[in-house]
Amino acid sequence: MISISDNPLKFALIGAAGYIAPRHMKAIRETGNILVTALDKYDGVGIIDSYFPDADFFTEPERFDRHLDKLRRGINNKIDYVSICSPNYLHDAHIRLALRNQAHAICEKPIVLNPWNVDALNEIEHETGKNIYTILQLRLHPAIIALKKKIDEGPEDKVYDIDLSYITSRGKWYFISWKGDIEKSGGVATNIGVHFFDMLSWIFGDVEQQTVHVLEPARAAGFMQLKKARVRWFLSIDENDLPEIAVQNGKRTYRCLSISGEEFEFSDGFTDLHTNSYRDILSGGGFRLNDARNSIKTVYEIRNSKPVGITGDYHPFVK
Repeated sequence: MISISDNPLKFALIGAAGYIAPRHMKAIRETGNILVTALDKYDGVGIIDSYFPDADFFTEPERFDRHLDKLRRGINNKIDYVSICSPNYLHDAHIRLALRNQAHAICEKPIVLNPWNVDALNEIEHETGKNIYTILQLRLHPAIIALKKKIDEGPEDKVYDIDLSYITSRGKWYFISWKGDIEKSGGVATNIGVHFFDMLSWIFGDVEQQTVHVLEPARAAGFMQLKKARVRWFLSIDENDLPEIAVQNGKRTYRCLSISGEEFEFSDGFTDLHTNSYRDILSGGGFRLNDARNSIKTVYEIRNSKPVGITGDYHPFVK
């Protein structure tokens, strides 16, 4: 049984009803800390009962902000960290809310949608003395850490050929929700691709050149030249893009990363990555704004590119 530590840190959570929020609740509990209060405009948040049934809950950000301020002014009640799982376009504002209330922020990816937001938040970090962390959990995946070590220790001048395919089927609801609005989510390349782009640039170096072949509401594809890799990538939420092997096995998600013709397997090992991320942050580590800068710049450039169609070195899944 997981127990609360003798001197637990106090957390607040913004975005309690979403898909990713339970991973943050679990991480808070498994690191021996407590969730004091949570915010979500949707009130179907019974999942909180499985972790912190005594947490205060708000559906209005104004009242939530006031509550954080009241806690800050009380004796030994101040919130230490605000975990942010809200829609992508609200991350910037919610990080500011956290720092305004003298708490550190732990924000889901993409931490912001535009590169200049990173610069502005860096200034606020310095002004408040509080830290902004982002969740880049793939950097903590054992298989990915091992791959980076292998590449770092390999020939310095070797350039790898990489094919990345990620298809995760979504229904019609997706386009009605904020995720289907490019102004709110950043589009499919940002919403489902940013963590892959971060992982690849972390391992193989910065993006030196990129071309976008397809940029549609449900799918995107392109080519990017990294310092040590040539990457053809394809991202989709359309089940019609699933390869036959996935369809035959009744799968609605397909993930494949091949490096110089050899498939790299990292489907397992995701269970505890958020908890590991929290442990890393609370022990003095964690990924900060500047760690996320390259991937934010990459996805910003993708969604503001003019697709060239099927020319050049395009991904085989592009139709």
